Amino acid sequence: MGNEWGIMSHSSSLVQALSALPHGPSFRFIDELIKVQPGVSATACWQLKGDEAFLAGHFPGNPMLPGVIMIEALAQLGGILAQSDRGDHPLKNVRLTAVRQFKILGSIVPGQTLMIQAKRDAVMPGLVQISGEITTSDGARLAIGSVVLSGDE
Repeated sequence: MGNEWGIMSHSSSLVQALSALPHGPSFRFIDELIKVQPGVSATACWQLKGDEAFLAGHFPGNPMLPGVIMIEALAQLGGILAQSDRGDHPLKNVRLTAVRQFKILGSIVPGQTLMIQAKRDAVMPGLVQISGEITTSDGARLAIGSVVLSGDE
């Protein structure tokens, strides 16, 4: 299908895509890139394992994924999407700059998986707007909204 391609979770392509992000491994919320249409859209997943440090306080005895982590997951997939068609000219120092009209509609508990879908809406020099939706693996909508990422050309 043209420019669509899938990536498995342990492939060198995923490692390369994640290495373009400024986050360390303990703050990455993408386990597998399922599909990327360079410069257009991407789909990924991430499983809440239960041993994440933030769960100890959110909430003791009743752990659930904080909504801000869903925003971050979309931003990380957006960062990968923003770089997907830039070839040898990647953005440097990519950062989350704005969160727009984000609605948190639900959450997950340890053992469940987020499905993250991102679409590139707009590009300006040094800025990329990404919209997306986050669902459970069985399709229940958890969040919807958009983020703006910035980086150095």
